[in-house]
Amino acid sequence: MKKGRKGFWAVCISLSLLALAGCGSSSTQGNAAAYTKENPLIVKFSHVTTADSPKGKASTKFAELLAEKTGGKVKVEVYPSSQLYGDKDELEALQAGNVQVIAPSATKLVGFNPAFQVVDMPFLFKNHEAVLKFWDGDLGKKLMSSLESKNLKGLAMWENGFKVFTSNKPISKPEEFAGQKFRTQAGKVLEAQFKALGAGAATIPFGETYTALQQGTVDGQENTWNNIDTQKYEEVQKNLLISNHGRIDYIVLTNKKWYDGLPEDIRKAFDESMAEATKYERELSTELDKGSEEKLRQSGKFNIIELSDAEREGFVKLMESVYSEFEKTVGKDIIDGARQL
Repeated sequence: MKKGRKGFWAVCISLSLLALAGCGSSSTQGNAAAYTKENPLIVKFSHVTTADSPKGKASTKFAELLAEKTGGKVKVEVYPSSQLYGDKDELEALQAGNVQVIAPSATKLVGFNPAFQVVDMPFLFKNHEAVLKFWDGDLGKKLMSSLESKNLKGLAMWENGFKVFTSNKPISKPEEFAGQKFRTQAGKVLEAQFKALGAGAATIPFGETYTALQQGTVDGQENTWNNIDTQKYEEVQKNLLISNHGRIDYIVLTNKKWYDGLPEDIRKAFDESMAEATKYERELSTELDKGSEEKLRQSGKFNIIELSDAEREGFVKLMESVYSEFEKTVGKDIIDGARQL
Protein backbone atom coordinates (compact mmCIF):
# COMPACT_ATOMS: atom_id res chain seq x y z
CA MET A 1 0.00 0.00 0.00
CA LYS A 2 2.80 2.37 0.95
CA LYS A 3 4.64 1.44 -2.19
CA GLY A 4 1.50 2.22 -4.23
CA ARG A 5 1.18 5.60 -2.58
CA LYS A 6 4.79 6.44 -3.35
CA GLY A 7 4.19 5.54 -6.97
CA PHE A 8 1.07 7.63 -7.06
CA TRP A 9 2.82 10.71 -5.65
CA ALA A 10 5.77 10.21 -7.98
CA VAL A 11 3.43 10.29 -10.96
CA CYS A 12 1.72 13.44 -9.62
CA ILE A 13 5.04 15.22 -9.12
CA SER A 14 6.18 14.24 -12.60
CA LEU A 15 2.96 15.54 -14.13
CA SER A 16 3.28 18.80 -12.17
CA LEU A 17 6.82 19.31 -13.39
CA LEU A 18 5.74 18.67 -16.96
CA ALA A 19 2.89 21.16 -16.58
CA LEU A 20 5.28 23.79 -15.23
CA ALA A 21 7.69 23.15 -18.04
CA GLY A 22 4.83 23.53 -20.51
CA CYS A 23 3.83 26.87 -18.96
CA GLY A 24 7.38 28.11 -19.21
CA SER A 25 7.68 27.22 -22.87
CA SER A 26 4.45 29.03 -23.73
CA SER A 27 5.77 32.34 -22.37
CA THR A 28 9.17 32.75 -23.97
CA GLN A 29 9.21 36.52 -24.49
CA GLY A 30 11.79 37.13 -21.75
CA ASN A 31 14.08 34.34 -22.95
CA ALA A 32 16.29 35.43 -25.84
CA ALA A 33 17.46 31.87 -26.44
CA ALA A 34 13.89 30.87 -27.30
CA TYR A 35 14.05 32.84 -30.58
CA THR A 36 15.87 31.71 -33.69
CA LYS A 37 15.86 32.62 -37.35
CA GLU A 38 13.56 29.66 -37.92
CA ASN A 39 11.33 30.54 -34.95
CA PRO A 40 11.49 34.36 -34.66
CA LEU A 41 9.70 36.75 -32.35
CA ILE A 42 6.86 38.24 -34.41
CA VAL A 43 6.27 41.99 -34.04
CA LYS A 44 3.20 43.47 -35.74
CA PHE A 45 3.50 47.11 -36.85
CA SER A 46 0.18 48.57 -37.99
CA HIS A 47 -0.32 52.03 -39.50
CA VAL A 48 -2.89 53.83 -41.65
CA THR A 49 -0.80 55.50 -44.40
CA THR A 50 0.42 53.97 -47.64
CA ALA A 51 3.56 51.85 -47.85
CA ASP A 52 5.32 54.53 -49.92
CA SER A 53 4.63 57.37 -47.45
CA PRO A 54 7.44 58.49 -45.10
CA LYS A 55 5.74 56.58 -42.28
CA GLY A 56 5.34 53.52 -44.48
CA LYS A 57 8.95 53.54 -45.66
CA ALA A 58 10.26 54.15 -42.14
CA SER A 59 8.28 51.24 -40.71
CA THR A 60 9.76 48.99 -43.40
CA LYS A 61 13.22 50.37 -42.59
CA PHE A 62 12.62 49.58 -38.90
CA ALA A 63 11.69 45.99 -39.82
CA GLU A 64 14.85 45.57 -41.89
CA LEU A 65 17.11 47.06 -39.21
CA LEU A 66 15.68 44.94 -36.40
CA ALA A 67 15.97 41.75 -38.43
CA GLU A 68 19.58 42.62 -39.25
CA LYS A 69 20.56 43.54 -35.70
CA THR A 70 19.05 40.35 -34.24
CA GLY A 71 20.28 37.98 -36.93
CA GLY A 72 16.72 37.25 -37.98
CA LYS A 73 15.52 36.39 -34.46
CA VAL A 74 12.91 39.16 -34.71
CA LYS A 75 10.53 39.53 -37.63
CA VAL A 76 8.53 42.75 -37.94
CA GLU A 77 5.36 42.34 -39.98
CA VAL A 78 4.28 45.75 -41.33
CA TYR A 79 0.62 46.33 -42.13
CA PRO A 80 0.13 49.68 -43.99
CA SER A 81 -3.06 51.38 -45.21
CA SER A 82 -5.20 50.18 -42.25
CA GLN A 83 -4.85 46.57 -43.43
CA LEU A 84 -4.84 45.34 -39.83
CA TYR A 85 -6.32 48.19 -37.77
CA GLY A 86 -7.68 51.62 -38.61
CA ASP A 87 -7.57 54.96 -36.81
CA LYS A 88 -10.50 54.10 -34.56
CA ASP A 89 -9.29 50.77 -33.19
CA GLU A 90 -5.48 50.68 -33.40
CA LEU A 91 -4.92 52.18 -29.93
CA GLU A 92 -7.23 49.66 -28.29
CA ALA A 93 -5.57 46.85 -30.22
CA LEU A 94 -2.14 48.00 -28.99
CA GLN A 95 -3.26 48.17 -25.37
CA ALA A 96 -4.71 44.66 -25.66
CA GLY A 97 -1.46 43.33 -27.12
CA ASN A 98 -2.98 42.35 -30.48
CA VAL A 99 -0.37 44.51 -32.21
CA GLN A 100 3.01 45.65 -30.90
CA VAL A 101 3.74 48.96 -32.69
CA ILE A 102 1.53 51.72 -34.14
CA ALA A 103 2.17 55.32 -35.24
CA PRO A 104 -1.01 57.41 -34.87
CA SER A 105 -1.27 61.18 -35.33
CA ALA A 106 -0.38 63.00 -32.12
CA THR A 107 -3.92 64.37 -31.88
CA LYS A 108 -5.29 60.82 -31.60
CA LEU A 109 -3.73 60.73 -28.11
CA VAL A 110 -5.66 63.71 -26.76
CA GLY A 111 -8.08 61.34 -25.01
CA PHE A 112 -5.20 60.02 -22.91
CA ASN A 113 -3.55 63.40 -22.36
CA PRO A 114 -5.04 66.69 -23.68
CA ALA A 115 -1.50 68.15 -23.80
CA PHE A 116 -0.95 66.34 -27.11
CA GLN A 117 -3.00 69.18 -28.63
CA VAL A 118 0.29 71.07 -28.57
CA VAL A 119 0.75 70.16 -32.26
CA ASP A 120 -2.42 72.13 -33.08
CA MET A 121 -1.48 75.22 -31.08
CA PRO A 122 -1.17 77.95 -33.75
CA PHE A 123 2.16 79.66 -34.44
CA LEU A 124 3.69 77.97 -31.38
CA PHE A 125 6.88 76.56 -32.92
CA LYS A 126 9.20 79.10 -34.52
CA ASN A 127 10.90 76.66 -36.88
CA HIS A 128 11.71 73.04 -37.61
CA GLU A 129 14.64 73.00 -35.18
CA ALA A 130 12.31 74.04 -32.35
CA VAL A 131 9.99 71.12 -33.15
CA LEU A 132 12.82 68.60 -32.88
CA LYS A 133 14.13 70.16 -29.67
CA PHE A 134 10.66 69.91 -28.16
CA TRP A 135 10.03 66.24 -28.93
CA ASP A 136 13.58 65.06 -28.27
CA GLY A 137 13.89 67.12 -25.09
CA ASP A 138 12.35 67.05 -21.62
CA LEU A 139 8.94 68.37 -22.69
CA GLY A 140 8.49 65.71 -25.34
CA LYS A 141 9.68 63.00 -22.96
CA LYS A 142 7.21 64.27 -20.36
CA LEU A 143 4.34 63.85 -22.82
CA MET A 144 5.53 60.40 -23.89
CA SER A 145 5.89 59.14 -20.32
CA SER A 146 2.38 60.32 -19.46
CA LEU A 147 1.02 57.42 -21.53
CA GLU A 148 2.68 54.67 -19.50
CA SER A 149 -0.20 54.39 -17.03
CA LYS A 150 -2.32 53.37 -20.03
CA ASN A 151 0.10 50.55 -20.94
CA LEU A 152 1.46 52.65 -23.81
CA LYS A 153 5.11 53.54 -24.31
CA GLY A 154 6.04 56.47 -26.55
CA LEU A 155 9.04 55.60 -28.70
CA ALA A 156 9.52 58.55 -31.06
CA MET A 157 7.98 61.42 -32.99
CA TRP A 158 7.78 60.83 -36.74
CA GLU A 159 7.16 63.90 -38.88
CA ASN A 160 4.67 64.91 -41.48
CA GLY A 161 5.45 68.61 -41.34
CA PHE A 162 4.30 72.19 -40.88
CA LYS A 163 0.89 73.28 -42.12
CA VAL A 164 0.31 76.22 -44.45
CA PHE A 165 -2.95 77.93 -45.46
CA THR A 166 -4.50 77.95 -48.93
CA SER A 167 -7.59 79.85 -50.11
CA ASN A 168 -9.27 81.28 -53.18
CA LYS A 169 -9.61 84.61 -51.39
CA PRO A 170 -6.77 86.86 -50.10
CA ILE A 171 -5.03 85.58 -46.94
CA SER A 172 -1.88 87.67 -46.66
CA LYS A 173 -3.11 89.50 -43.54
CA PRO A 174 -4.96 88.25 -40.43
CA GLU A 175 -7.97 90.49 -41.16
CA GLU A 176 -8.38 88.91 -44.62
CA PHE A 177 -9.34 85.59 -43.01
CA ALA A 178 -12.49 87.15 -41.55
CA GLY A 179 -15.70 85.73 -43.02
CA GLN A 180 -13.97 82.86 -44.82
CA LYS A 181 -14.61 79.19 -44.05
CA PHE A 182 -11.74 76.67 -43.85
CA ARG A 183 -11.69 72.91 -43.94
CA THR A 184 -9.91 71.48 -40.92
CA GLN A 185 -9.49 68.34 -38.89
CA ALA A 186 -11.62 67.93 -35.79
CA GLY A 187 -10.28 69.64 -32.68
CA LYS A 188 -11.19 72.42 -30.26
CA VAL A 189 -7.82 74.14 -30.66
CA LEU A 190 -8.30 74.35 -34.43
CA GLU A 191 -11.80 75.75 -33.98
CA ALA A 192 -10.38 78.39 -31.59
CA GLN A 193 -7.62 79.20 -34.08
CA PHE A 194 -10.07 80.10 -36.83
CA LYS A 195 -12.33 81.90 -34.40
CA ALA A 196 -9.40 84.13 -33.43
CA LEU A 197 -8.96 84.92 -37.13
CA GLY A 198 -12.66 85.70 -37.51
CA ALA A 199 -13.07 82.72 -39.83
CA GLY A 200 -15.28 79.64 -39.77
CA ALA A 201 -14.09 76.03 -39.50
CA ALA A 202 -15.67 72.98 -41.13
CA THR A 203 -14.60 69.44 -40.24
CA ILE A 204 -14.48 67.58 -43.56
CA PRO A 205 -12.82 64.17 -44.20
CA PHE A 206 -9.42 64.43 -45.86
CA GLY A 207 -10.56 62.46 -48.90
CA GLU A 208 -13.49 64.84 -49.48
CA THR A 209 -11.53 68.07 -49.17
CA TYR A 210 -10.71 68.50 -52.88
CA THR A 211 -14.40 68.33 -53.81
CA ALA A 212 -15.36 70.71 -50.99
CA LEU A 213 -12.81 73.24 -52.28
CA GLN A 214 -13.88 72.73 -55.89
CA GLN A 215 -17.57 73.22 -55.11
CA GLY A 216 -16.98 76.21 -52.83
CA THR A 217 -18.29 74.47 -49.72
CA VAL A 218 -15.23 75.95 -48.05
CA ASP A 219 -12.95 78.78 -49.14
CA GLY A 220 -9.66 77.25 -48.04
CA GLN A 221 -7.84 74.66 -45.97
CA GLU A 222 -4.65 74.02 -43.97
CA ASN A 223 -2.16 71.25 -44.71
CA THR A 224 1.46 70.30 -45.34
CA TRP A 225 3.15 71.09 -48.66
CA ASN A 226 3.29 67.41 -49.52
CA ASN A 227 -0.41 66.83 -48.83
CA ILE A 228 -1.32 69.90 -50.88
CA ASP A 229 0.86 68.64 -53.73
CA THR A 230 -0.32 65.03 -53.74
CA GLN A 231 -3.97 66.07 -53.40
CA LYS A 232 -3.57 68.58 -56.27
CA TYR A 233 -5.14 71.47 -54.37
CA GLU A 234 -3.40 73.90 -56.73
CA GLU A 235 -6.14 72.99 -59.22
CA VAL A 236 -8.85 74.42 -56.94
CA GLN A 237 -7.01 77.06 -54.88
CA LYS A 238 -5.34 80.36 -55.83
CA ASN A 239 -3.43 81.61 -52.78
CA LEU A 240 -0.95 79.90 -50.46
CA LEU A 241 0.32 81.53 -47.27
CA ILE A 242 3.56 80.07 -45.88
CA SER A 243 2.35 80.33 -42.31
CA ASN A 244 3.94 77.23 -40.75
CA HIS A 245 1.33 77.71 -38.07
CA GLY A 246 0.67 74.15 -36.93
CA ARG A 247 2.02 70.64 -37.15
CA ILE A 248 0.94 67.22 -38.39
CA ASP A 249 3.13 64.65 -36.65
CA TYR A 250 2.94 61.04 -35.51
CA ILE A 251 3.82 59.38 -32.21
CA VAL A 252 5.26 55.87 -32.51
CA LEU A 253 3.94 53.70 -29.69
CA THR A 254 4.40 50.21 -28.33
CA ASN A 255 2.68 48.12 -25.67
CA LYS A 256 4.60 48.91 -22.46
CA LYS A 257 4.11 45.55 -20.78
CA TRP A 258 5.24 43.74 -23.92
CA TYR A 259 8.25 46.04 -24.34
CA ASP A 260 9.33 45.67 -20.70
CA GLY A 261 9.22 41.88 -21.09
CA LEU A 262 11.61 41.78 -24.05
CA PRO A 263 14.98 40.08 -23.53
CA GLU A 264 17.64 42.72 -22.87
CA ASP A 265 19.56 42.14 -26.10
CA ILE A 266 16.41 42.28 -28.24
CA ARG A 267 15.17 45.42 -26.46
CA LYS A 268 18.55 47.06 -27.14
CA ALA A 269 18.32 46.16 -30.83
CA PHE A 270 14.71 47.36 -30.86
CA ASP A 271 15.69 50.78 -29.46
CA GLU A 272 18.64 51.17 -31.82
CA SER A 273 16.50 50.24 -34.83
CA MET A 274 13.79 52.70 -33.81
CA ALA A 275 16.34 55.51 -33.40
CA GLU A 276 17.78 54.86 -36.88
CA ALA A 277 14.32 54.53 -38.46
CA THR A 278 13.27 57.80 -36.81
CA LYS A 279 16.26 59.65 -38.27
CA TYR A 280 15.44 58.16 -41.67
CA GLU A 281 11.74 59.09 -41.44
CA ARG A 282 12.43 62.68 -40.45
CA GLU A 283 14.93 63.20 -43.25
CA LEU A 284 12.60 61.61 -45.80
CA SER A 285 9.58 63.62 -44.65
CA THR A 286 11.55 66.90 -44.82
CA GLU A 287 12.89 65.98 -48.26
CA LEU A 288 9.42 65.19 -49.63
CA ASP A 289 7.90 68.35 -48.19
CA LYS A 290 10.67 70.51 -49.67
CA GLY A 291 10.30 68.72 -52.99
CA SER A 292 6.57 69.44 -53.04
CA GLU A 293 7.20 73.08 -52.13
CA GLU A 294 9.65 73.46 -55.01
CA LYS A 295 7.27 71.73 -57.42
CA LEU A 296 4.35 73.98 -56.45
CA ARG A 297 6.51 77.10 -56.65
CA GLN A 298 7.65 76.20 -60.14
CA SER A 299 4.12 75.38 -61.29
CA GLY A 300 3.15 79.04 -60.94
CA LYS A 301 -0.41 78.02 -60.08
CA PHE A 302 -0.33 79.51 -56.59
CA ASN A 303 0.07 83.10 -55.52
CA ILE A 304 2.61 82.25 -52.81
CA ILE A 305 2.76 84.66 -49.88
CA GLU A 306 5.71 84.72 -47.50
CA LEU A 307 5.56 86.37 -44.09
CA SER A 308 8.19 88.68 -42.68
CA ASP A 309 9.01 88.30 -38.96
CA ALA A 310 6.88 91.36 -38.19
CA GLU A 311 3.94 90.01 -40.20
CA ARG A 312 4.17 86.65 -38.48
CA GLU A 313 4.16 88.40 -35.13
CA GLY A 314 0.82 89.95 -36.09
CA PHE A 315 -0.67 86.46 -36.37
CA VAL A 316 0.97 85.39 -33.11
CA LYS A 317 -0.61 88.29 -31.21
CA LEU A 318 -4.04 87.26 -32.46
CA MET A 319 -3.43 83.77 -31.07
CA GLU A 320 -2.79 84.94 -27.51
CA SER A 321 -6.46 84.30 -26.77
CA VAL A 322 -6.01 80.68 -27.90
CA TYR A 323 -2.95 80.25 -25.69
CA SER A 324 -4.89 81.60 -22.71
CA GLU A 325 -7.93 79.42 -23.43
CA PHE A 326 -5.90 76.20 -23.55
CA GLU A 327 -3.29 77.07 -20.94
CA LYS A 328 -4.79 74.70 -18.37
CA THR A 329 -5.69 71.98 -20.86
CA VAL A 330 -2.38 71.75 -22.67
CA GLY A 331 -0.26 73.07 -19.81
CA LYS A 332 1.39 76.44 -19.33
CA ASP A 333 4.79 74.77 -19.04
CA ILE A 334 4.26 73.00 -22.38
CA ILE A 335 3.07 76.12 -24.19
CA ASP A 336 5.71 78.44 -22.74
CA GLY A 337 8.44 75.86 -23.21
CA ALA A 338 7.59 75.36 -26.88
CA ARG A 339 7.43 79.12 -27.54
CA GLN A 340 10.87 79.67 -26.00
CA LEU A 341 12.67 77.08 -28.12
